Amino acid sequence: MPREAEIGPEPSVVLSGYGPVGRAYAERLIGGALPLRLAAVRTSAAEGLPPEPRTGWGPLPPLAETLERTGAAVLAQAVPSSPAVREQAAADALSALRRGVHVVTATKSHLLSHWGELGRAAAEGGSRIRISGATGAALPTADLARIGVRGLGCRTLRACPNGTATFVLDRLVDGDALPDAVAEAQRRGIAEADPTADLSGADAAVKVRLLAALLWGWDATAVRTEVGLGIDAGTAETARTAAARGRRLRSVATATADEPLVVRVALEETEPGDPLYALRGPEKAAVYGCPEAGDITVSGGRSSPLGAALAMVKDTLDVAGPVGYGFA
Repeated sequence: MPREAEIGPEPSVVLSGYGPVGRAYAERLIGGALPLRLAAVRTSAAEGLPPEPRTGWGPLPPLAETLERTGAAVLAQAVPSSPAVREQAAADALSALRRGVHVVTATKSHLLSHWGELGRAAAEGGSRIRISGATGAALPTADLARIGVRGLGCRTLRACPNGTATFVLDRLVDGDALPDAVAEAQRRGIAEADPTADLSGADAAVKVRLLAALLWGWDATAVRTEVGLGIDAGTAETARTAAARGRRLRSVATATADEPLVVRVALEETEPGDPLYALRGPEKAAVYGCPEAGDITVSGGRSSPLGAALAMVKDTLDVAGPVGYGFA
């Protein structure tokens, strides 16, 4: 890891993870245009180290030591959302939160397994957690769920939060075979190296679990998911049949306040006028159904490592900046 330099007046950030998202995030902070200081990067050889020279990198010390030495205001997590790192990601986040260090994360696995514990640790330390990078890259779905629709009486959430699924479904209609559509999504940096969770609907289920937890105060750990048929070799015919009727097949995740702690994902034919029908390529969308206020839709925010990194930057500025007054 880089050796910590002298701490300046800007809030210091410790970054955990140096894969594509972590590197994009670091580049934004290092550029100097933001009032943030990247004080340290914690990574493993498996994620890849920067090119030579590596003279600024050294052995990985305990996180508490790094946080203390840097005077960190924020721990930014961009480690893979995999079972292998879940416990370490949780331990790091809990340690930071209890010390009063805010946590900004694009990592999903520990949010699902330790939701309540993370919330209690934040309350104990007087710190905050932001998860935009884990719920839809640059799309501000988490901001809407957490505060943007507060008090509007929203009862349903319907979303296409996985850009890979939308991209692949559209390519199938255009005549691509499934392996070719997936390969193109990977080439563009939209799909993961292992697209299984994207195609099965599991990733969409995870994101809506997190959004519903923010929206209705659910415990994300307790949410049950029901995932129907995913995108497979037989989906192309279904997608083209829908297109022939003027519809578009989408992988849609839903939750409702009337059925607490349940998230469902299914392939659904959408019609013109439906915000999910209008999506193209790797775009995403979420529709918050508010009977009295009217439906509120946020869409766009193409899937990419940069999109997730920018969401983390936004969240970091939110938690690390000074408390404003007036319109601030």
